[in-house]
Amino acid sequence: MSDLSLRRPNRRGRGGAEVTPLLPPITPGMVGGRYQPLTQSEMERIHHLVLRLLEDLGLSQVTPTLEARAIEAGAWVDDAGRLRFPRALVEDVIARTRRKFILHGIDPIHDLEIGGQRVHTGTGGAAPTIMDFNTGKYRESTVADLYDIARLVDRLDNVHWYHRSVVARDTDTILDLDMNTPYACLSGTTKSIAVSYTDGNSVRAVQPMLDLVAGGEGKFRQRPFCTAVCCHVVPPMRFATESCEALEAAVLAGMPILLVSAGQAGATAPAALAGAVAQACAEVLAGLILCNIIDPDCRGIFATWPFVSDLRTGAMSGGSGEQALLSAACAQMAGFYDLPNSVPAGMTDSKLPDAQSGGEKGYTISLAAHAGASMIHECAGMHGSLMGTAFESYVLDNDLLGAILRTVKGVEVSEDTLSFDVIRDVVMGAGHFLGHPQTFSRMKTDYLYPEIADRRSISEWQDAGARDARAVARDRVQKILADHYPRHIGDDVDNRLRAAYNIVLPRARMLAGNGFW
Repeated sequence: MSDLSLRRPNRRGRGGAEVTPLLPPITPGMVGGRYQPLTQSEMERIHHLVLRLLEDLGLSQVTPTLEARAIEAGAWVDDAGRLRFPRALVEDVIARTRRKFILHGIDPIHDLEIGGQRVHTGTGGAAPTIMDFNTGKYRESTVADLYDIARLVDRLDNVHWYHRSVVARDTDTILDLDMNTPYACLSGTTKSIAVSYTDGNSVRAVQPMLDLVAGGEGKFRQRPFCTAVCCHVVPPMRFATESCEALEAAVLAGMPILLVSAGQAGATAPAALAGAVAQACAEVLAGLILCNIIDPDCRGIFATWPFVSDLRTGAMSGGSGEQALLSAACAQMAGFYDLPNSVPAGMTDSKLPDAQSGGEKGYTISLAAHAGASMIHECAGMHGSLMGTAFESYVLDNDLLGAILRTVKGVEVSEDTLSFDVIRDVVMGAGHFLGHPQTFSRMKTDYLYPEIADRRSISEWQDAGARDARAVARDRVQKILADHYPRHIGDDVDNRLRAAYNIVLPRARMLAGNGFW
């Protein structure tokens, strides 16, 4: 149960007595961790390899400023120019880093407690293409697509944050891309957002935008609602210079940092799954050490994202069983370290919202959730091994995520749920449970009902037109995007942002009745 759920005020019943509100079947942040693909001794062996990789091999190409900080903290640079991290430093950072923190939404109602194997699900990725809603053909993605997906996510309960899932291909410069992306995200949702920044200059340029939306200079730091996605390494075991500059600037700005290592097993990480897990853990820990050296109170997210190659072709296979195991094992290693973490799942290889898509998303997300991942990224909307996305898939995946999260909640065993008195009442009385008070009570607290999945009889479904789930999801997409044009950013702030930045998204496109939807 989420701590946020516990803060809901009790209602007053008749006579003024307090009545505890009924909690829904699922809430953000239910505790996972029951599925354990690795034994304790196997996790310890991986950990020893992680320490060896960091101390005996290290990482190359660190930036000069981060190198200076690391050396001051106890690291050293060898004759080959590789930054090495002594075991004592690594274990010290693991011991003192933040175990939990609040990932803020723009609206506090969307605040999430990250850590402690509390499971959350959201978007992610950087797809360069999107399936056009009208033609069904893939095309390059745009700023307007970013905004429309944000508006959709804003209305999907089981998508807990919006990490930009497409790249706006209609921006002219890198700076335009890095400014228009958070603008489109912030305009469409009040959930927490996550954005990649090319370098430190982009982070510093966007900071005034975040402050303006937050209510004034310095306000963003008080409730940082935008996470910086930092692919700080280029596997194997090499720092990414520009991303490290962005990392340093983002930590100094008070942003949460998603520290991503995205090696590909069999290409930029070992084909052996245990080795791929170990390399990813070492690369992410290197970034976490740098973050903690800059700010010991930073909000670092241990994002081990090793991907899988189809070794016949070398192509990424995001929907494979091996990917499910890799992500689950990485989640378990993060639990071993007790670190707030992220893994990828739901990255189907299918190009359509079809049976392949549902199957691959179902088992990859389920294993990650049950392994206790704090944040499961890329689990809504993605297709083609992260190269594409489709509007209706966000709605379909919202249904799927709800069902998976319900399985994470598990079976409550208590005197009340064991139900001896209820069984006795029914056996000695009506002979069925349909009208029993417990049935009416539990139907709202124990059972989750899908919005899209069809549970009618075959005859009822046929009489209603025999439509499949994708057709129903398309109706839902159209309804949301035709009506939901939020004004999360007021006119005054919007005018100031447009004066300061080259905002590509026309204001007319952000008003109901614009003719697009």
